[in-house]
Amino acid sequence: MNRLIARDLRLAVRAGGGFGLGLAFFLIVSVLVPLAVGPERSQLAAIAPGILWVAALLACLLSLDRMFALDWEDGSLDLLATAPVPLESVALAKGAAHWLTTGLPLTLLAPLLGLFLNLPSAGYTMLVLTLAIGTPALSMIGAFGAALTVGLKRGGLLLGLLVLPMYIPTLIFGAEVVRRAAQSQPYQTPLLLLAGITLGAIALLPFAAAAALRINLR
Repeated sequence: MNRLIARDLRLAVRAGGGFGLGLAFFLIVSVLVPLAVGPERSQLAAIAPGILWVAALLACLLSLDRMFALDWEDGSLDLLATAPVPLESVALAKGAAHWLTTGLPLTLLAPLLGLFLNLPSAGYTMLVLTLAIGTPALSMIGAFGAALTVGLKRGGLLLGLLVLPMYIPTLIFGAEVVRRAAQSQPYQTPLLLLAGITLGAIALLPFAAAAALRINLR
């Protein structure tokens, strides 16, 4: 499994799509929003948690269609299906590699982009924490969606339609934690719910993704 993660990391760095494109999109959204809504500091502070989380969610979505597509095209997926490593581990490794190349960089960059949106200082710690907790769920949900649509023509559009509804709970609880922390309100309940979603996604979705891959490989 570690070799699969290392392989996907090397491919992502060489291709440049998952790493650079997501960060560029995250940066562009964070810069354009203040230009669109105006420089009012109180207004920016109010919408900052939601905007940062929506930008992170869409940035994660950009590279999902490449998760299994390249292996499908060159025949590597058939070899992985017959390898001693279970397909569940393959799906988990794909999700982990996607998070390392997309979710983790977004998490590290988020505090800097919070400055553009005038995020209150009390919300920075929770912004980093919620992205660190929530983005693994986005990657695993994306792995499940990518497994369902692998091999389909124009599967990227269908993939977005499939995974966006499943992203909504993570988006709601992640943004709510940051909003409450920025306003010095209790945030423990949405934080626990966010962590529960991520743990459930990591525990269950590799099996669902593996089942989808077996169906598509028949």
